[in-house]
Amino acid sequence: MRISSTLMLGLLLAPLGSVGAAEPTKDSPRPLPITRPEMKQLIEDVKVRKPRITLPELTAEEQEQQGGRQGDNYEGRLRTHYLKGIDDGRTGGRGPGGGTPGAGGGRTGGVRGQQPQDPNMTLDNAFKVELFWIVSRANNCQYCIGHQESKLLAAGLTEDRIAALDSNWSEFKPEEQTAFAFARKFSFEPHLLSDADIDGLRKNYTDPQILEMILSMAGNNSINRWKEGVGVPQRKDEGGYSRREPAPEATATEQAADAKLPRGTYLTPTSAAYAKKISRVAPLVKDEKTGEVTQATVNQRPPLESRAVVEEKLAACKQRKSRLPLVEEAAARTILADKWKDAAPLPNWVRLLVTFPRTGVSRITTTVSSEEKGDLTPLLKAQLSWIVARQDRAWYALALTQKRLHELGQSDDQIFALDGTWKEFTPREQALFVVARQLGASPVVLTDAEVAKAVELAGPRDVVQAISYTTNRAAFNRITEAAGLPIEK
Repeated sequence: MRISSTLMLGLLLAPLGSVGAAEPTKDSPRPLPITRPEMKQLIEDVKVRKPRITLPELTAEEQEQQGGRQGDNYEGRLRTHYLKGIDDGRTGGRGPGGGTPGAGGGRTGGVRGQQPQDPNMTLDNAFKVELFWIVSRANNCQYCIGHQESKLLAAGLTEDRIAALDSNWSEFKPEEQTAFAFARKFSFEPHLLSDADIDGLRKNYTDPQILEMILSMAGNNSINRWKEGVGVPQRKDEGGYSRREPAPEATATEQAADAKLPRGTYLTPTSAAYAKKISRVAPLVKDEKTGEVTQATVNQRPPLESRAVVEEKLAACKQRKSRLPLVEEAAARTILADKWKDAAPLPNWVRLLVTFPRTGVSRITTTVSSEEKGDLTPLLKAQLSWIVARQDRAWYALALTQKRLHELGQSDDQIFALDGTWKEFTPREQALFVVARQLGASPVVLTDAEVAKAVELAGPRDVVQAISYTTNRAAFNRITEAAGLPIEK
């Protein structure tokens, strides 16, 4: 286990129940809330956090549109200024690479029973929002935890039902518990995914449903990294039952009672049954001296393997069998129409994603666009891709990246230097590498100071684009490695 910086440990080791003692500084990430009341306070605090990327002053037109309020549309203005021609117009809860609407898996909204956009997707949307909540809790994306809280309350879940997601899985069906455990590992420990994880899901879910979970949660992980990477503040009126609307058939008494539910704040009451329960989802650690659970934020990825071990892993990846079925080549080409007519044969990752003709093809388009568009050089993108894939132990993605780096003229010595101290690289490159490594491993460990250093050396445009690109790679790594894709021979 590695602390994300030597300074961080002293700043963040706070005792249970002491939120104020672990207030973040520019050199430390946001603390990990241990209990539900602490979590609610911290996600409420996101409403007033300072964004990480400074925007240009409002233009006269923007001032007229927004009444001179600089911070009202931070995320939209960020995309306009730094992702023009890259972002495909996503709005609301989705960041670049965020994938699909709502829970990130091909449906809209957050209400149980809605019809899927993709005909091959069958999972209940509220279930996927529950998975999104767990993903966000594991990643400590306090912005996204808050949004999923509101969605789940709007979908009719009780406060205690949501609290149980964090600390009492016995309240859920066995198959849901298995999916929750998979969601946590998929998000925070993708390097530990194995055949057993997929086989465990197969006891209750079909292969398409497992892939649906994977795509949904890959999008969730992408959104977490975008929101936390650039530091998006929460809307002032968000929280509680802010998204809930009384049922049309509700009586006047029921509507009056519904109107009294707390809206616009995350500081809703927590029942005594859950007020002091410790999270089983957040990646908590204990103080080595006291044994007490702390709010310390750590990077739990193991040290990088040697070059020889990496080469062995890549060789083994060529021989492995995909954990999930791939669409036959001819059928995949029919779904893709002329989009991949020059590819022979189709890559395995494309044949996996076309399982879903709408959502999967959308993800393919997003992945390709992230490589082709923007101001970052192809070499820098490939270097960032290598760094993130190494953190995730995403061997299929790493092999594709190694091939790309070779095409760009890089030797294996130059490629494996990306696993080292980076002394061969410029300060600008090093600063961007740090952002990608930290954000790729977990949104938990990236600090304001690390982002500020990158902005100082590379400029806000390149930092925003590096963050956006990293979100896409984090999703790609999880999709391809959870599916256990073999490297094309």
